[in-house]
Amino acid sequence: MNGHPLAYLDSAATTQKPIQVLDAVDDFYRTKNSNVHRGAYALSAEATDAYEGARAKVASFINAGGPDEVVFSRGATTSLNHIAYGWGLNRLSEGDRVVLTIMEHHANVVPWQLVARHTGIELVYLTLDDHYEVDLSGLADLLDERVKVIAFSGMSNVTGTLGPARTLVEAARSVGALVVVDGAQLVPHAPMDVQDLDADFLVFSGHKMLGPTGIGAMWGKPERLEEMEPAEGGGEMIADVGLYESRWAPVPHKFEAGTPPIAQAVGLGAAVDYLQKVGMEAVRDHEHEITGYALKRLADVPDLTVYGPTDPTHRGGAVSFSLADIHAHDIATVLDEHGIAVRAGHHCAKPLLRHLHVPATARASFYLYNTLDEVDRLIDGLLDARRVFGLDA
Repeated sequence: MNGHPLAYLDSAATTQKPIQVLDAVDDFYRTKNSNVHRGAYALSAEATDAYEGARAKVASFINAGGPDEVVFSRGATTSLNHIAYGWGLNRLSEGDRVVLTIMEHHANVVPWQLVARHTGIELVYLTLDDHYEVDLSGLADLLDERVKVIAFSGMSNVTGTLGPARTLVEAARSVGALVVVDGAQLVPHAPMDVQDLDADFLVFSGHKMLGPTGIGAMWGKPERLEEMEPAEGGGEMIADVGLYESRWAPVPHKFEAGTPPIAQAVGLGAAVDYLQKVGMEAVRDHEHEITGYALKRLADVPDLTVYGPTDPTHRGGAVSFSLADIHAHDIATVLDEHGIAVRAGHHCAKPLLRHLHVPATARASFYLYNTLDEVDRLIDGLLDARRVFGLDA
């Protein structure tokens, strides 16, 4: 890129794909392409086996109780909308509270705002402390019978902050509230066991974990999935349709209206195979190493501010920063000239950036294919940005 080897430091936005994933998608379209579930012929049966096989792989990856607990969707955003509309719109009413954190991605804010518009529920936010951790000091005062949902990010896409899952799950259980975890950043980077997590719902996206775009998953406890209404209606998700009412197909199919993303699911299954072969503990260890090294090197850049916990074991690999008064987009432009790809902007987390009193940040985010040498190139690029904008004068 621009005459340099690409240093791709934007995995929090989307990840690169290993050849195994590309081959799996290509093979499906070349040898198994057919619609699933409905065809009474061999090719459709093969496509159905591939699609449902991918569901089983995802279920195993997160240690679900079985494949039927995994609903395929277009991604974490769609899954969160399914929960907000399918559960929240039908079960929340005026005076109820949904507790969120200030570090949420817009995907875990806007759906609840829309539900609030229709139901009159109240949205309450936990903020961050001086160490960029979720401030739990006022949590006990919020916990009463009005709290019906606690929804939080497992890992911030801006600060890398890990959501205090144990504490928030225990808090929700103490008042009988539902727990929704946005795992879009967490699931690709750390081992996940939903039975140990004990949330009610977990959502994540395939494209952030080496898989294709257009595919993600919503895991839910069986009793929660049963009590939810589908947020989309159409073919495939029905058991019977009359002129004036319908009966839904069994879980998980009642949430998968229309032709599903079959090839994308197969690609996600291949990504799961790849990650399991590498080992999620190894993925997390590598992230600790490279994030710790990046935080150490960034601390040596004059006039640079990092937003997020300083201990790499307490955070993920999304590292947001600002450099003096240089706009984040200008930083990203200079880095691009060095072949370094970073994100710049509000990262779909405007409430958090307002809380941090910054209009935008630059963000380098790391994954299993990044190297320490690429961190060194990032630092060299930032030092060049200082030169370009006259900070060394």
